[in-house]
Amino acid sequence: MAEDYFSILEANRDQMIRTLQESVRIPSEAAEPARNVNGEILPFGAEVDAAFQHMLETGKSMGFDVLDVDHTGGHIEWKADGAKETFGIASHLDVVPAGKGWTEEPYSGLLKDGYIYGRGTTDDKGPAVACLYAMKALKDAGLHPKRNIRLILGLDEETGSRSIEQYLEAAGAPDLGITPDGEFPLINGEMGILVFELAERMQRHSKKEGLVLSSLKGGDAYNIVPGYARAVVASSDPSVYDTIRGMAERYSEESGFRVKARKVGSSMSVEAFGLSAHGAAPERGINAVSILMAFLGKLSFAGDEVSEFIDFYNERIGFSIHGEKLGCALSDDVSGPLILNAGVAEMNSEVASVSVNIRYPVKCSSDQVYQAVENALEGTDIGLVKHFDEPPIYVPPDDPFAKQLMHAYIDETGDIENGPKVDSGGTYAKSIPGTYAFGALFPGEEDRMHQADERLLLTDFWRMSRIYARMLFTTCFE
Repeated sequence: MAEDYFSILEANRDQMIRTLQESVRIPSEAAEPARNVNGEILPFGAEVDAAFQHMLETGKSMGFDVLDVDHTGGHIEWKADGAKETFGIASHLDVVPAGKGWTEEPYSGLLKDGYIYGRGTTDDKGPAVACLYAMKALKDAGLHPKRNIRLILGLDEETGSRSIEQYLEAAGAPDLGITPDGEFPLINGEMGILVFELAERMQRHSKKEGLVLSSLKGGDAYNIVPGYARAVVASSDPSVYDTIRGMAERYSEESGFRVKARKVGSSMSVEAFGLSAHGAAPERGINAVSILMAFLGKLSFAGDEVSEFIDFYNERIGFSIHGEKLGCALSDDVSGPLILNAGVAEMNSEVASVSVNIRYPVKCSSDQVYQAVENALEGTDIGLVKHFDEPPIYVPPDDPFAKQLMHAYIDETGDIENGPKVDSGGTYAKSIPGTYAFGALFPGEEDRMHQADERLLLTDFWRMSRIYARMLFTTCFE
């Protein structure tokens, strides 16, 4: 029987690719609420809903039941006769902004050199499609599950938790399950996640004449290492621009970072170029905001409050990714050191702010982090604005369900070197008790989630679909 559903998966490869391409071509970035042709509210925007409806229709065409909870999320379900339990696969269809630096079109679904390119291919549309086709293969093989199987479709995982909260309220939580939004072989713990803003009103007015910071903007989202940042400065003395241009050239040569200064109208644009990465792994990127702030710290501004905010950033954040400068460098023996990402920065004539994303160890608390940050803010006019806190989760690797998932992975891959681990990412496992992050990034594979040129290796696409089919067979049929 196992050969039957694996052979069905093999026969559906081309269809799997087409389904993923269709989904990737929908730019399902979070947007303002909209209305459809029936006047119904689409809470996360028209494109997110379009990706949602596409998946529901695909599941429906396969003979599964579907649920749409007022366009906030839903599921594709294989109902089992007389089943008292439900197995959940919690995925999401929203994506982070495409950002800059792509060599291929971010919403093309291009097939090239054995990869499929596009935002969402790995996070999380590709794994969601792989799970759906695993369900289809088992169904087409004529098997009958002992548990209901639901592919849950969240719509705002990258920006919040409203979608999954409303879904769970309407449909109830599964009894156990996975989310294909992490890494193989298994994530048995997730660090806590904080997002907060450090902000200062630009209300004081210096009487000094000199360089004026008109604006600064860097980053697309708190959970992405910003790959680009730009400031606009102005001076009544044109010779200052030549000085800044020369300083930028020397800074680039000495630091190895790329900073470009050029005159734009009566002002000067100062650009910093870094490398985007997932905010959970800032060591894989280069923070363009930190580059820009470091350079701007070498200039003398007319506004005292501007210089003070820039100095604070450089002294307390800078290029630190473990919270050393903020005094919150926490660590434990299970998850390792705290992780910090300064994801978005903005300055104008009214306010200066930076959004900070912190992943804190499973044995630590958010109170410890906030106390350290508040201590660092003493003596400044910078305020702390708390946005959200996701507490950590942890389950020992010898948990019976964890072992069952590991067996499905090992039986398919033969990999006995890699084991369960605590991860710095945040998934629906924190929202749904009894859920593990199980795949879909394979050990040793390049991680381009939240980065330019996100792509999925087709051989990994096939492998993950086989693992998910095997996992469903062992958890829901035997």
